[in-house]
Amino acid sequence: MEGTIFSLIPALLMLVLVMLTRKVLLSLGAGIIVGALFIHDFNIIASVSEIWTVFYEIFVSEGALNTGNLLLLGFLILLGMMTAFLQASGGSRAFGEWMMKRIKTRTGAQIMTSVLGLIIFIDDYFNSLAVGQIARPLTDRHKISRAKLAYIIDSTSAPVTVISPISSWGAYIIGILGGLFAANGITDIQPLTAFIQMIPLNLYAFSAILLVFMVAYLKLDIGPMRKHEKRAMETGALLDPEQDKVPGDLSDAFTPHKAGKIYHLILPIIVLVVGTVLSMVVTGANASEGTITILTIFANTDVNLSLVIGGVLAVLTSLIFHFGLSTPKANIGKIVGEGTKTMLPAIYILILAWMIGSIIGTLETGAYLAGIFENASISSTMLPVLFFIIAGFMALATGTSWGTFGIMLPIAAEVAAVSNIEMLLPSLAAVLAGAVFGDHCTPISDTTILSSTGAGANHIDHVLTQLPYALIAAGVAVVGYLLVGLTNMVIIPLLVSLGLVVIIGFSISYYLKSQGNNA
Repeated sequence: MEGTIFSLIPALLMLVLVMLTRKVLLSLGAGIIVGALFIHDFNIIASVSEIWTVFYEIFVSEGALNTGNLLLLGFLILLGMMTAFLQASGGSRAFGEWMMKRIKTRTGAQIMTSVLGLIIFIDDYFNSLAVGQIARPLTDRHKISRAKLAYIIDSTSAPVTVISPISSWGAYIIGILGGLFAANGITDIQPLTAFIQMIPLNLYAFSAILLVFMVAYLKLDIGPMRKHEKRAMETGALLDPEQDKVPGDLSDAFTPHKAGKIYHLILPIIVLVVGTVLSMVVTGANASEGTITILTIFANTDVNLSLVIGGVLAVLTSLIFHFGLSTPKANIGKIVGEGTKTMLPAIYILILAWMIGSIIGTLETGAYLAGIFENASISSTMLPVLFFIIAGFMALATGTSWGTFGIMLPIAAEVAAVSNIEMLLPSLAAVLAGAVFGDHCTPISDTTILSSTGAGANHIDHVLTQLPYALIAAGVAVVGYLLVGLTNMVIIPLLVSLGLVVIIGFSISYYLKSQGNNA
């Protein structure tokens, strides 16, 4: 069933179950089992062996430890420990009280969080987790639901990273472009120049970012988000009380120390940021060959190792502060244990997401979707919008933006080079935009999972509350890409897309006010 329409069934089954049951582990597990049965024509023994193999290869691949995955899982545990220390020391409480005196409105807290999401642009994983740690004490004090915080984090992390040449994403994409241009005999444009020219063509990224600020300013709480925000403001419950304990939530585990100071939160986070960034620079420089530039550094950096180094330094800093407080030193074991335990739900989801991603890869779901497009006879003016849609579906089904880049960018380059070279950069940009859109809609995306973790939100609550906003940004991006294909212009389609976001935002705001339901 590999490479056929049947390869879509496990991904679709998983998505439907997530919507119906809201149980992500059950839904992922069902998708994994059905996918394994499809791979081995319903041979149960072979299917069980396949499931064990994909699980085992998360940790050991080709006879060696899969250090990338192990390091990321290790960083999540370190993040849980750091969060526990920040909570127990009273640093989170002190920071929240300090910020409440300076940012006095819910709108201001949301805008500050959005700005942080744009500032930390070097890596999506780092963005998702760091912004949550910094903003959560403030947003909790202003009774902003964790689902809203997760949306702000997720809808600023990947969109800003995908348009930044100085980022792990930018370096990866520029590296792909270099190979594509050489393979298609394109010599009149350099990969970095092409990436920069593609930035204003990433219509979804700009639409999603603008929508985040409009949601904050106009209180555009629509769909499931309205329920979460209304409950948070009326009852103070930032999470759905009927849901299981979520990653990063330590609200009941510790009583904050009364002597906690702001620097007990700020300094560990600064150490985390500085330690991670410096480690990324050092690992990237060490792995670069020939002339070392900022692009070669980010193209070759070891993000997961850098996160672990930064995490270890941050935990050690928090531990030193803990020793400086008049607290029983025996509490260290409890803090470490509770911090580790609170990250287990995120780790379980991430492992199952990796497993179903491997199953879907074996089923060649992405290759099937790409083949449908590649074999179709279509007008070159429709290339950008169709590449956006196909890339969106592929990222939605496979849960990976980077995998979608790897599959769809070569196809986009080849099709545009043959049919209409003027559509080359718009088509490539549309692939990038579509991959981020699909990434925002799927529960099996690494970035989506880590955004939930960073915010301390229920994962499925985050997916469902973000979906309406992702669809709005995607809808205006489709209009923009139609204009790109018809006019071969850049700025006008971007302005039209952003203008539509503004019009839709104010229209929704007017409707909510007229209904008396504006939060």
